[in-house]
Amino acid sequence: GGAALVKAMDAALAKARRLAAHLLQAGEHELDYRQGRFEVIGSDRSVDLAALAGSAKDAANLPDGMTPEAAGLGEQVLNITDLFTFPSGCHVAEVEIDPETGATALVRYTAVDDYGRLIKPLLTEGQVQGGLAQGIGQALTEHTVYDERSGQLLSGSLMDYALPRADDLPTFDIELVERPTSANPLGVKGSGQAGCIGAPQTVMAAILDALRPAGVDWLEMPATPARVWDALQRARS
Repeated sequence: GGAALVKAMDAALAKARRLAAHLLQAGEHELDYRQGRFEVIGSDRSVDLAALAGSAKDAANLPDGMTPEAAGLGEQVLNITDLFTFPSGCHVAEVEIDPETGATALVRYTAVDDYGRLIKPLLTEGQVQGGLAQGIGQALTEHTVYDERSGQLLSGSLMDYALPRADDLPTFDIELVERPTSANPLGVKGSGQAGCIGAPQTVMAAILDALRPAGVDWLEMPATPARVWDALQRARS
C-alpha cells in the first residue's frame, strides 16, 4: 500500500511540475517543490497545488499535448510486488515462576528488530509494544473455551476472556535497527505483526527454560498458573 501511494504521488507531482513550469514560464528543472508549492528558484514566482488544480480546468492554461481531461492532478498506478520483504530480529524474555502457585511473572522483555526505513520511529515503537502485549497475552492469559457438550462459547466477553493488563507487562526494552530494503520505493519492511508473532514463543521458551530443571519439557499455551502448577506436580510424581 505504501509503495503504491508513493508511486501515485510521484506521478501526480510530475504532472503538476509540468503544469507549473508552463504557468510560471520556467523550465521544469528551474522549479523547487516544498510544502505543496512550486517556486522558481531565485525568484518570487510560485504557485501551489490548489491553484494548479484550478488552472488545469481551462485548456488555455495547459502546455502543449495536455488536455483538460488528462490535466487533473490525480493519478492511478498499478503496484506489483516482485520482491517480498520480511522484518527480522531477536526477542528475549526473562520470567520468574513461583513453584508453589504456578504464577509466572514476566520481569523483562527485550526486542531488537529491523523494519527497514522508519517513517515515524515513535509510531513504530508503539506498534511493537502493542504487538508484544498481544503476543504475551496469547502466551500467558488468553484462552478461548467452549463447552464440550453444547459447543457454547464460554469465554465470549472480557469477564471470561483474560486479556493482559498493565501490571502483567514489564517495561519493554526495544531497539529499532534501520536497514532499508531495495524491494520498494520507501525502503520499508512490515512491522505491524512482528511483536505478536515473536512474543508467544519467546515467553514460552523462557518459561520452559525455567521449568526444565524441575522436569517439565512441554507446556501448552496459555501458561496459566493452573497449567504451570499442574505440570510441576506431574513432573514431581
